[in-house]
Formats: sequence, structure tokens, C-alpha cells
Amino acid sequence: MNYKKLGNTDLDVSTICLGTMTWGEQNSEAQAFEQMDYALDKGVNFWDTAELYAVPPKKETYGHTEIIIGNWFEKTKKREKVVLATKVAGPTRNYLRDGENSFVGKNFDDALNKSLKRLKTDYIDLYQLHWPERNVNNFGKLGYKHKENNWNKFEDVLENLKKYIEQGKIRYIGLSNETPWGVMNYLELHKDKNLPRMMSVQNPYNLLNRSYEIGLSEISIREKIGCLAYSPLASGYLSGKYRNGYLPKGSRMQKHGDFWKYRYNTPNMEKAVEEYYKISKKYNLNMSQMSLKFCELQDFMTSVIIGATTMEQLKTDIESVNVNLSEEVIKEINEIQKTYPNPCP
Repeated sequence: MNYKKLGNTDLDVSTICLGTMTWGEQNSEAQAFEQMDYALDKGVNFWDTAELYAVPPKKETYGHTEIIIGNWFEKTKKREKVVLATKVAGPTRNYLRDGENSFVGKNFDDALNKSLKRLKTDYIDLYQLHWPERNVNNFGKLGYKHKENNWNKFEDVLENLKKYIEQGKIRYIGLSNETPWGVMNYLELHKDKNLPRMMSVQNPYNLLNRSYEIGLSEISIREKIGCLAYSPLASGYLSGKYRNGYLPKGSRMQKHGDFWKYRYNTPNMEKAVEEYYKISKKYNLNMSQMSLKFCELQDFMTSVIIGATTMEQLKTDIESVNVNLSEEVIKEINEIQKTYPNPCP
């Protein structure tokens, strides 16, 4: 396994992060336990979850993934071996605090303490803001349309987080689905007001969506606030399993295609996937491993979050750290990006 520092800390995290959002939906607790056992044995010490999970999110299953992880901690007594990341949801989900803002006050207190209880732990290593409270164009929305709404200002959020860091309930903090403007505002307040520092940005990054490179990559490198890439296989499209319209039984797109299609139902998606598939075959590479390794190699990357529903997938994805991508492979991948730039932003 490979490791990098989380932000500007001395904390080493594996460059493969164990994603968990299918646990409690596509995966049972027993399957999740098997994944956790295997991943930790292979050196994957960094795990990511959220109060919102399982996914697709719904009232009946929110919090279930954290419960499963907590049960594993209770059974194995291995909490100290894991760098645990979870997230507090932004507004919009009515079954979560009536859809209200949650980054300060009693709503935040409620979210954090319930996550701690479900996870059966006294502290979170990395506590992330799942998406901004303010109006932004994330989750595949193109074009920013300014619309002012009520949101907790950055300084108030950091002042609130500082209290829980001092209490020992949170070690480090991070962002998710955030914009360059948001990231820099948080970082400047840390410097100017001696407030807690954001250590990571969990945003989408994959061969079909390299938009992180446009504005956030420079910030990540210069400010030491690395990317935690989610959807590095574009919900499975970059494994090649959905080529030619095939939908394997039990797969994410077969079970929940309506939830995900807005991200991938785009004009050039299939064309780009086919070209990346050809590169993998030409160089005798597993397509999933090629796609994941490309993410891991980026200078702005801290860790690549994988999400597997089968042990075979998990083993393949973790093994990507040992794959070598030649200069020729990377050059050909970049040529496809020029032909089909970010088909699924």
C-alpha cells in the first residue's frame, strides 16, 4: 500500500480509501465486515462514510452504514487502526433535521453526536462538510447561477468546529463537493483568524470528469489540501462492465440507474469509455486498475475512494496501487481527454 500525509498533518493515510456507501443497501453487514477485514489487512487504513449513507439516500436507511462500521469496531476492537472519515450533510434532506442548515448550533451538535453513537467511537479523525449550505453548482450541475440563500458563514462554521476539536470529538476537518472560492475562503480564515484548517477536499475525479484540474488542483498542491477522489470509476462505467448497454444483475446501474443517470447520460460518455477500454486492452491493463491508478498518480491527490459491492471488485481495486502506467499510457489517456473533455462533469 502507498501512503500520503493528510493535508499538512503528520497523519499517514492510504492512497486507497475504503468507500462504504453501499453498505446497508447493496451490501449486507456480513459483506461489509468481510470488506473491512480484507482492506485493513491489505494496509487500507483510511475509511470514508457519512451520516447520509447508505446510497441512494432515503429516510429508511440513513445512518445504516455508520451503524455497520460501529458494529465492526465493537466486534474487532480495531478502532485505533483506522483513520475514520465521516460527513455532516448540508441542507435539503427533510428527514435530516427538517432539511435545515446544520454546520453550527444544535443541528450540528445533533449530527455529530449521533454519528459518534452509531460509529461507537469517541472521536472522528476527519469530519467533513458533505456539501455547502450555500447555493452552488455541484452534483453534475453545469453553469453557476447565483442565488442567495441563508447559510452559516465560513467563520461561524470554523468557530463551531473549533469547539468540538478542543473537546476531542474531532481531530481534523475537511470539505466535500466544494468550489475553489469556498476552499480558499476557509483557508484564508484559518490563517487570518487562527481557526481550524481544512485538510482535504472530497470531490469527484475520474477519467470522465477531470474538472478538479481546472481550479482546485493548484489550490490542493500549493495549500496542501489534497483531493479525496470520489467516483473514481464513474459508478462502474470505467470498469467497462456497462459497455454496449450491458447492465449486470445487482449492479448499481441495474438497481438504481434512475438515481445516477443524470451524471452519466451524456452525449460522449459511451464514446470516451470505449476509447479508454481500448487503451486498457492495448497495454494489457485491467480497466478499473488503469482508471484508479491514473487518479492516484495526480500530484493533487491524497487518496482515491473505492466502493466495491463484491470481494472480487475490492481485491482488484486495492491491487491498483501496484500497477504501473507507462508514459505512453498516460499520453494516450490525455489524448482521449482532449477529444472528449470531461463528458460527465
